[in-house]
Amino acid sequence: MNKRWIFLILTLFQAVSSGLAQISIEECYEKARANYPLIRQYGLIERSRDYSLSNAGKSWLPQVQLSAKASYQSDVTEIPLDLSRLGIPGVSIPSLSKDQYGATLEISQNVWDGGAVGAKRRSILAKSESDEKELEVNLYAVREQVNRLFFGILLSDAMAEQNRLFQDELQRNYDRVSALMQNGLASQADLDAVKVEQLKAVQSLTQIIYGRKAYLDMLSAFVGEEIGEDASLVKPAAGLPLPDGVSRPELAMFDALAAGVDAARDEVNASLSPRLGLFLTGGYGKPGLNMLKSDLSAYYIGGLRLTWNFGAFYTRKNSLNLLESSRHAIRVQRETFLFNTSLNRTGRESEIDKYRELLRSDDEIIALRNSVRRASEARLENGTLTAIDLMRDMSVEQMARQDKILHEIEMLQAVYNLKFITNN
Repeated sequence: MNKRWIFLILTLFQAVSSGLAQISIEECYEKARANYPLIRQYGLIERSRDYSLSNAGKSWLPQVQLSAKASYQSDVTEIPLDLSRLGIPGVSIPSLSKDQYGATLEISQNVWDGGAVGAKRRSILAKSESDEKELEVNLYAVREQVNRLFFGILLSDAMAEQNRLFQDELQRNYDRVSALMQNGLASQADLDAVKVEQLKAVQSLTQIIYGRKAYLDMLSAFVGEEIGEDASLVKPAAGLPLPDGVSRPELAMFDALAAGVDAARDEVNASLSPRLGLFLTGGYGKPGLNMLKSDLSAYYIGGLRLTWNFGAFYTRKNSLNLLESSRHAIRVQRETFLFNTSLNRTGRESEIDKYRELLRSDDEIIALRNSVRRASEARLENGTLTAIDLMRDMSVEQMARQDKILHEIEMLQAVYNLKFITNN
């Protein structure tokens, strides 16, 4: 790989790292949430809720039922009286027809339902609320993926910048060794040793650039828009206060599920009440209300109807016990979630403390490695050290700088993972 190709790669990196677009992690959260396909489920939940509420409300509308029948029977009821024997000649008691026809139209109006419709509406609203909260939990999980990609890009940027500085150092030493060769103080092997490190640094930068591109492509897919390679991610401030408390959407979901149990309990209690309603039935048939009249005739019946299903009392205890079991299960799930969250939080806090301790010593390590490297450069100038030994010292210093970069980004990511765990 010649110097021209090295220059092109470095130019590409500089274009990537110094772009105009500035993207924060909070913007990525919002865009990823809006772009995630599951977000469309909100509209479906709302429409389902509205349809169900509309159906429940229609229970108060007048109910209309139409029925018709035609029949033929082998025998009919007759009155066993002979009026001629009673001294009433010429008069006979008519008998029912064996063929009968009829059509009825009944209109009923609910007057009092014991609170059943109201309980049903509350149950529908509670179900819709719990569905939305569960959806919110699923959408919230997208943040964890965004964290991984966002900080992966930040790490790539920092590593690439450090690689560029390292290549500058290598180039300076390459020029130094070339000058020493002209004075007979270095050999071709020394120059080749520097060249090998240069090529390895270029390979490392190539891996970083393509790794960054992979992270960038995945982040683009999450946020639903193309993030160009000239985009620059805003590095969060290192002094962020650690979040306190827990306000995860799972807690709101558990509350919504518990409210759904309360609404279901209201439905069970409402099922124990009687129902009162008005009705009006109109009919036309043969026979009509007058069973002894064999002609087609119209008729109507109106009144007040009371119904009471005592079967609900048989299942009430079991139904309430089932609901109490559901409430207990929700409580256990909530306690388990808080327990696991507390464990995860403790682990993340320990991780943050670890990186803080590592960062305290990183600067000292780098300073010492830098001192060793400078001393090696001086010895190289004096001809008492080979370029191979200098490259070793430079590589060790480079690794120390990379360790610091890694610790900085990993600590930031640990902070944001803690923010994800607590939602604060």
